[in-house]
Amino acid sequence: MIRLTDISKSYELGENVVHALRGVNLEIGAGEMVAVVGSSGSGKSTLMQILGCLDRPDNGQYFLEDEDVSRLSKNRLAEIRNRRIGFVFQNFSLLPRLTALENVELPLLYGGASSAKRRAGLTLERVGLGDRTDHRPSQMSGGQAQRVAIARALVTDPAILLADEPTGNLDTATSNEIMELFAALHAEGRTILVVTHEPDVAARCPRQIHLRDGRVVE
Repeated sequence: MIRLTDISKSYELGENVVHALRGVNLEIGAGEMVAVVGSSGSGKSTLMQILGCLDRPDNGQYFLEDEDVSRLSKNRLAEIRNRRIGFVFQNFSLLPRLTALENVELPLLYGGASSAKRRAGLTLERVGLGDRTDHRPSQMSGGQAQRVAIARALVTDPAILLADEPTGNLDTATSNEIMELFAALHAEGRTILVVTHEPDVAARCPRQIHLRDGRVVE
């Protein structure tokens, strides 16, 4: 599903150069559930940006389903993000004025898909929120809001689900519920990457990749 070959990425910070990733080599198979673990500054966020086609590496190649996406145009990368990658963020990133159903519909509307409302409703049912379709984010708990975000990520039936600190704003009990949902999706054959600094969250994933100073160390 994913193959990274000698991926490097640097940023200029004032007069300094930050080497965020240093020759990362990595393979993730279809249907794997993987935790990407590391402390602040380890390169987790940069790796997430590249895996999600939100940024390009300076050097190396990134193959997603055997397609080298390392040097594609911005428009082509946007198309891949919309159709092949689902994102779940720590802060949910829901639009506050839209209902749960309308938030989940958005990727389908951007992609010009048909039957958007029906597909969004079915996906909300899949994450246990079929009775919350008309609720806005302010009317939901943190766990419910994150389930809406997961439904929005799933509604396009993406090849890969990227979750960036998905339990960072949740209490322990709700975090466990969200990780149980990810485990259920993994059992269906989904490819899932969870970026986290929480050992208990990482432990819920069958495989862990540890980053330190921009390198894979374990």
